[in-house]
Amino acid sequence: MQWVFHVDMDAFYASIEQRDDPSLRGKPVIVGGTRRRGVVAAASYEVREFGVYSAMPMVQALRRCPHAVVISPRMARYAEASRALMDVLADFSPLVEPLSLDEAFLDMTGTSELFGPPREAAQRIKDEIVAATNGLTSSVGIAPNKFLAKLASDLDKPDGITLIPHGEEASTIAPLPIRKIWGVGQKTEATMAKHGFVTIGDVAATGEHELVRLFGKSFGGHLHRLSRGVDERRVTSDRKRQSIGSESTLSYDIQGRRAVERELRDRCATVAQHLREKNVRARGIRVKVRYTETFSLQSRQTALPEPADDSITLWQAACELLDTLELDAPIRLVGAAAFDLTQPDEPSQLSLFAAPSQKSSRLEHTLDEIRAKFGDKIQRGIE
Repeated sequence: MQWVFHVDMDAFYASIEQRDDPSLRGKPVIVGGTRRRGVVAAASYEVREFGVYSAMPMVQALRRCPHAVVISPRMARYAEASRALMDVLADFSPLVEPLSLDEAFLDMTGTSELFGPPREAAQRIKDEIVAATNGLTSSVGIAPNKFLAKLASDLDKPDGITLIPHGEEASTIAPLPIRKIWGVGQKTEATMAKHGFVTIGDVAATGEHELVRLFGKSFGGHLHRLSRGVDERRVTSDRKRQSIGSESTLSYDIQGRRAVERELRDRCATVAQHLREKNVRARGIRVKVRYTETFSLQSRQTALPEPADDSITLWQAACELLDTLELDAPIRLVGAAAFDLTQPDEPSQLSLFAAPSQKSSRLEHTLDEIRAKFGDKIQRGIE
């Protein structure tokens, strides 16, 4: 049974500005160009209450909300958050199709054994995004195909999850306005309204021949398919996997730095082995813990001095990140992920202190060869 997720960040640019500057939280924020000639690139949910939306001329937006805070876009900052988002999504599916910096499709077919049923998996994705982006929320649409998943993600914003079940595609979308169909903008909506089409159900109740007569072969056929919830396009991805992770939900709670370090050691060993199997190295390491009492997830990450694929380098860097986490509260999950992956022959910044990492990598490659001959029971000890 096919399941497609559409993950859409909530007011992405504006939310980043509110995250980075706490004084903006709860205020109407517009990200965009100059007041005279600019347009709205993003609008916070507070300013949307005044009828301000993306692509609106800034002059018109400020007429509607004169007290809005206008901020110039910081694309480098948004791209950084987008990379963190896409890294999270790549941990859940090998098929991730980005549509823009802040949204993407995932093919989650057959992943229930790993991540649970669709709603549970969606919540896990949302939690991971919050942790990786330091508080940004997203909305997820779940459906049998791309059109329905994208439509669904917009039905419960912000911070929502909407699922359209198999077998209920047409009935679920029938009451929605026709502008929810891809390709139906304001002008097309007005034209269709003249022919009596107000809801998607109105379109679905009309035969394909009549739709083609009214709107042409291409667009008429398009309306006929989508109004019935039919979309045969597959999720496609040409994006290389950008992170490799390992996490463990523990059978009992742990507390204290030494206990977390021990668990993290195993996670880093697993990640390092996967890196070597895929013949890649990581430029960064990410650590996450989930607390038992609050069920909250905390994540920290750092760049490595040089690309690495050995457990010692990953573990030592990961342990340094623990300084900024609360470790005395009961913890039920510990995870590590290597990110910003690179091929061994790709050029990289050389470090004066590269020798220990290189020696450790050679040793673990040798251990991989020994394990291949004599079994996985042979493991490296970490001092």
